[in-house]
Amino acid sequence: MSIIDNRKAFHDYFIEDKYEAGLVLEGWEVKGIRAGRANIKEAYVVIRGAEIFIVGMHITPLESASTHITPDPTRTRKLLLHAEEIAKLIGKVERAGYALIPLDLHYVKGRVKISVGLAKGKKQYDKRETEKERDWDREKARLVRSKG
Repeated sequence: MSIIDNRKAFHDYFIEDKYEAGLVLEGWEVKGIRAGRANIKEAYVVIRGAEIFIVGMHITPLESASTHITPDPTRTRKLLLHAEEIAKLIGKVERAGYALIPLDLHYVKGRVKISVGLAKGKKQYDKRETEKERDWDREKARLVRSKG
């Protein structure tokens, strides 16, 4: 079940591969995500050492969440992946010029997971081409509906 999608990622990047990662979260963050107060539009994924982190993901804390902590809505959060997946991602990002982009937040067996895409950036003409294809598909669907 999807919580939030990053539609901008599919517009700005060619997504070549997807990985599902766990997130290291605090209690108030889980409550905020369950209330639908998360945003990954401006987020990006970085590699530090042999670990992967998400930077810029915003989770708005609930007023009723907790009184004894001071929540930081945009703190850097660690992503949990298998060691061989991390090694593969590090190799691709450093050698081949790929970027790691957060695609969506979702639940798996009650746990919050994030889909991370291995992506290459699109040029402006690629974005225009994608837009033309989308418009043409919409027009085809409209024509088929009007004939039927």
